[in-house]
Amino acid sequence: MPIEELTAATAEAELPALAGLLAACVAAGASVNFLQPFPPQDAAAWWRAKVLPALARGERRVLVARVGGAIIGTAQLDLATPPNQAHRADVSKVLVHPQARRRGAARALMLALEAIAAEEGRTLLTLDTVTGSPAEHLYRGLGYTLAGVIPDYALAADRSGLDSTSLFWKRIPAG
Repeated sequence: MPIEELTAATAEAELPALAGLLAACVAAGASVNFLQPFPPQDAAAWWRAKVLPALARGERRVLVARVGGAIIGTAQLDLATPPNQAHRADVSKVLVHPQARRRGAARALMLALEAIAAEEGRTLLTLDTVTGSPAEHLYRGLGYTLAGVIPDYALAADRSGLDSTSLFWKRIPAG
């Protein structure tokens, strides 16, 4: 599965696809900081306000997975850490379109993020995900260690209640 890194310019050009992917994932119940309803225009505004500026500053790396040229997944590596944490990075917004799941896109994106982290000299990755979600299985399978669970961490995307979050970490060799 082709994985490609976006620049600020290419991300701007792909904004409709990225926004549509994020909106589709939230509509399917992904707990990634947003609540339903979450239309594509709100998703595009988030990409413009939060991701594109960080990407332009070199504080974030953004990957996409494609099938037939269409973006079906994305993942981000947040490099904006305090000076005493320059050895680590946060994995965020690992998203695969609901119609494209279970085909290896998330795994391919994660492996590519780990390679970028190593190139950047980051030797510790952290992430969180909804407790009990299929993503937990993915992260464990990639060698991530559960650090703990925080109960009632966030309101579910469909507003049905509070979800717990599982915190994971992984050491990776420097590149």
